[in-house]
Amino acid sequence: MPHDKTAPIDETKFIIRGIHLDLTEALKKITMEKAARLLRHNDHILRIRLDLELDKTRGSKDQFIAKGRIEISGPDLIASVHSEDAYKSVDLLVDKLDALLRERHGRRKDHRNHPHAAELDGQLPKV
Repeated sequence: MPHDKTAPIDETKFIIRGIHLDLTEALKKITMEKAARLLRHNDHILRIRLDLELDKTRGSKDQFIAKGRIEISGPDLIASVHSEDAYKSVDLLVDKLDALLRERHGRRKDHRNHPHAAELDGQLPKV
């Protein structure tokens, strides 16, 4: 079911955490709104976990590291990005997770529409 902007966001599917960082309500809200677009791909997404981390050890400027994990049937999808702005990190992460979901969907669709031939050892009986 495609995500409608007017429909309420199912907050039970999201875990948003700040590591070495206090998440403001505005940052939580923006993160939830941007990540909600990931739900449009697949109804089988169990949970989306987003971690935003402040790393002060990488050079002179603060680095915001955004990590995401989509729990879905099959292997989980995991991505990580970093930038100097928290909001930009969230944007980049959601774009990366979105691309992973599209790629996975494309592979599954291709596999479904173009099955591989099965090799059989013996002869099939004539009908």
